[in-house]
Amino acid sequence: MTLGYPDYWPVPGGAGQLRCEASALLAALLGCAGEQPANAVRPARPALALADAYRLCDEITRRHSRSFFLSSQFLPAEKRRAIRALYAFCRTSDDIVDNAGGVASQALARWVTRVQAPQPPPDDPVLLAWHDTATRHRVPPALVDELLAGLAMDLLISRYPTFGDLWLYCYRVASVVGLITMRIVGHEAGAAPYAVRLGVALQLTNILRDVGEDAARGRIYLPLEDLARFGLRDDDILNGVRGTRFRALMRFQIARAHTLYEEAWPGIALLSADSRFAIGAAAEIYRSILGKIVANDYDVFARRAHLSMAEKLLLLPRIKQRLQTGDRRQETGA
Repeated sequence: MTLGYPDYWPVPGGAGQLRCEASALLAALLGCAGEQPANAVRPARPALALADAYRLCDEITRRHSRSFFLSSQFLPAEKRRAIRALYAFCRTSDDIVDNAGGVASQALARWVTRVQAPQPPPDDPVLLAWHDTATRHRVPPALVDELLAGLAMDLLISRYPTFGDLWLYCYRVASVVGLITMRIVGHEAGAAPYAVRLGVALQLTNILRDVGEDAARGRIYLPLEDLARFGLRDDDILNGVRGTRFRALMRFQIARAHTLYEEAWPGIALLSADSRFAIGAAAEIYRSILGKIVANDYDVFARRAHLSMAEKLLLLPRIKQRLQTGDRRQETGA
């Protein structure tokens, strides 16, 4: 099928203009937020030990994403700790936008200021652990700016005209996470384009699962060009209309996501050997949500697609076998 995204969408080394746009977007956010209200000053709390900060990130991961917590269990201890700090940072950043209500722009502006500070607040466990992880693994600040710019897009944009427009959003909020993950787990040259595609696949899966929740917030991430292709309008999504045309739209988007997952899979072999199974498991477990959406007859308005722990565990042998098959093909040059 035709994916409908341009080849020039961002990969490291050719994204200078995009990074500039992210910086400009964050600068505009900080400017629009203006002076912070007096109650925005956080009361001083006792400084935390770094080990305690990492433990809290571990708990955040366990509480909010059982799938990611499970897959990250297969990483070596140091990499696992860093990956969960990354997850906690992303989760906390995302929650600021979703849960701050009418003052979301000010809340995000305060968060951006704290993230960009030379040193993290000594009493903020997530930023303390994240700063240590970013420093140890030399995460470029430009990548972090891209991630934060993606969150700012949620405050500014509630519709995406084309899949190309959506691709930029997915890149910022998900592909960038993959590019940072590469730095944590280790990788060979050439892995970045695969990480970009995997990020878009994961975020598209997230979008398809959460159509109903996003509609309740007035957001529609499905490209408007695709709605029009299947004879749908904004109101159909906002009102939870689940008819033949909506099912056709969902089948199209699910096929698109599966194609991206397949395009991204060869990149797993370019990661460090001790991390391939964890990243492969994370990708395939999340990909299986697509099958759940189909099994639920595309009801993403009243039912949240998810896998039970037993279903996740049953996937692991097949994932391991697929990785081993890929390794054998590499060894034989097939």
